[in-house]
Amino acid sequence: MSPKKQTARPVQSAESAEAIAGIDQFLAIAGMKPGKRATLTGSWDQGERIPRAERRQLVAPKPVKRKAIRPNALDVVRAAALQKAGVAHGFSTRPGGVSRVYRPWLAAGDGDLNLSWTKEDDAPLVAENRRRFLSAAANKKSQLVTLRQSHSPIVHVIRKGTGKDRYSVNGKAYRALATADDRAVLRGDAAMTNLSGLLLGIQTADCIPILLTDKKSGAVAAFHAGWRPTLARIVERGVGRMRLEYGTDPKNIVAAIGPGIGPCCYAVGEEVRFEFESQFEYWRSLFTEVYDEDPVKTKYPLLFLTARAPGHSSIGPQIHLNLWEANRQQLLAAGVPEKNITVTGLCTACHTERFFSHRAEHGFTGRMLNVIGRA
Repeated sequence: MSPKKQTARPVQSAESAEAIAGIDQFLAIAGMKPGKRATLTGSWDQGERIPRAERRQLVAPKPVKRKAIRPNALDVVRAAALQKAGVAHGFSTRPGGVSRVYRPWLAAGDGDLNLSWTKEDDAPLVAENRRRFLSAAANKKSQLVTLRQSHSPIVHVIRKGTGKDRYSVNGKAYRALATADDRAVLRGDAAMTNLSGLLLGIQTADCIPILLTDKKSGAVAAFHAGWRPTLARIVERGVGRMRLEYGTDPKNIVAAIGPGIGPCCYAVGEEVRFEFESQFEYWRSLFTEVYDEDPVKTKYPLLFLTARAPGHSSIGPQIHLNLWEANRQQLLAAGVPEKNITVTGLCTACHTERFFSHRAEHGFTGRMLNVIGRA
């Protein structure tokens, strides 16, 4: 006798009223009641709330156009306005290198363009990556100047030195701006110069790189703008320093805000929002609350608490910060015309096949290099 065919029951949605009622009944037996995150109660006035599923809509709608590239071909992002101003520059990406420590599964012959002396990567591979990138991005005779970045507001002004001391930086004499093995000697998060033959470099893997030039004097500057330097107005300070050093009129400045973590992915804690609220009149335009639409998590948030730092958990409402816009606003406040500012709109966390992302890759990743110098 053949077995009787059973009609499959329709699968009940986990978000249906019946399913939620069942969960309510089950949790009520354990003495649990619905609740809310007290830390957010009354603290989100006039801010925009966006479902997590729609968070990628926060990315700039018109990123800089680029040509299609072959897998593992060297890919340098450039800003048309900086090219027109005649300065050597480039924002590096991930393909086109020889490093494999971060993605050992890549096909033979493919590798990452890690441009930082990270502890995981081999120094000869990083040196070859740098050679490749600098050959594509700038004059081979240019000397690369990088910084020992520390999320500070420190800006270095590099001047010509005297005698054996080839350079003077913030009043201190230097014979060289890098060690014999090409390591950085200056500690800070921004540098500027009007000397030819130097290529200022900022390393990033989510933080925002910003490159500037004064079309009239030829001075150039590079900034590393994570949330702390941004809060300290590092770009605004930098423009002010260019006015003092080179007589720069902000109307002559051309700026490019390079690839970095976008507002779609950059979740931060409430303490960061409070800091920005205390410093910037336009702070509301920099933040968006991204919330989880799961009704169970909404009704019973205590079940889903984690020990992660604020902004690092995927559970519950998250506050997202727009560092691109924060630094664009600083440039505008410093007097740079809106038409002179390029925002590439490329999110490093969204596109780990093209960029390194400290946040998306949980700290195990390489670094990009973002450079500018007088041609």
